[in-house]
Amino acid sequence: MHIVIPKENVKTEVRVPMLPAGVDKLVKKGAAVTVEAGLGASLGIADAEYAKAGAAVEKNRKKLLAAGDIVLRLRKPELKEVAGLKKGSVHISYLDPFNEPALMAAMAKQKVSAISMEMIPRSTRAQKLDALSSQASLAGYAAVILAAEQLAKIFPMMMTPAGTIQPSRVFVIGAGVAGLQAIATAKRLGAKVDAFDTRPVAKNDVLSLGAKFVEVDLGETGQTTQGYAKALTEEQLKKQRDVMKQYCAQADVVITTAQVFGRKAPVIVTKEMVAAMRPGSVVVDLAVETGGNVEGAVLGKTVVKNGVRIVGVANMPGKAAVNASQMYTNNLTNLLEEFWSKESKRFELKLDDDIIKGCLITHAGAVVHPTFAPKKEGVK
Repeated sequence: MHIVIPKENVKTEVRVPMLPAGVDKLVKKGAAVTVEAGLGASLGIADAEYAKAGAAVEKNRKKLLAAGDIVLRLRKPELKEVAGLKKGSVHISYLDPFNEPALMAAMAKQKVSAISMEMIPRSTRAQKLDALSSQASLAGYAAVILAAEQLAKIFPMMMTPAGTIQPSRVFVIGAGVAGLQAIATAKRLGAKVDAFDTRPVAKNDVLSLGAKFVEVDLGETGQTTQGYAKALTEEQLKKQRDVMKQYCAQADVVITTAQVFGRKAPVIVTKEMVAAMRPGSVVVDLAVETGGNVEGAVLGKTVVKNGVRIVGVANMPGKAAVNASQMYTNNLTNLLEEFWSKESKRFELKLDDDIIKGCLITHAGAVVHPTFAPKKEGVK
């Protein structure tokens, strides 16, 4: 089985989908691996290191993509490249299926079996394959480090002959994977941390990290089967904002991580809330790539509103690109190993498996995932 790994097609992407250590694992399983020349250049990894791990190196991208029984990458492919994929091949990457119907249709037309890394089920068995969680964890860490750099204050309390410096206050909104890592990192740096999440089940996690859990009576809330917070009503959002405005006003750093899977991120921190914050405070919007939690946040930029710095950095996991690449490499290799046949030395697409059912978007010429498949006439 021939596995090919192209370079990422986004110039600002510094992560790589596969490190030489991952190539070595795949080769030892009996796969033939070819990487595009310059695959690891953003991390200073020479082609020779991939060759040493057992990969062939190909300069011609079109030739590479056409030869792959399996294509591994990080970002979704460009629409124009889909027609160049080998018919019947398996393509594994982030695919953004909720927002890319044309791309999914093209994959189906090319008879490509497209696996979306965003759609890996959040089950105990699939934890080692969960790229969203692995990358979100690093994003939460990086957000705190970035905020600490932007803030003109230190995080920990410090007692000096010249007086006592009080600890900085950090308010984390959203206690999912990214939020919990942000809480843990801020606590390690010595900050006083408050955190909020619409899911009551998140309280114990927040408390276990030594932070205070901010409770707001929102009525009925909960989480999806994937573990994401459910969208709130406008009335619930107003109640939430009223309480959070108080915590934002006393915070030195606010980090927002709230996202609703497959939908635009909710606006949680309004311009009025930003205006109530002290000049010199920092807000980091981790949801900026999906619309943003912070009113006034700009994707890819840091803007200043009323003296408050609003950070809208894209690709936050890329701030820890080596570790992010290492974790994504493990996610991919774990996925392949989970369905690798020792006898045939091939990746077997088990259509009746719960993991495959959850993440396979297109197969055998059709969009097969029930969430994205075209609805039949008369069927709601």
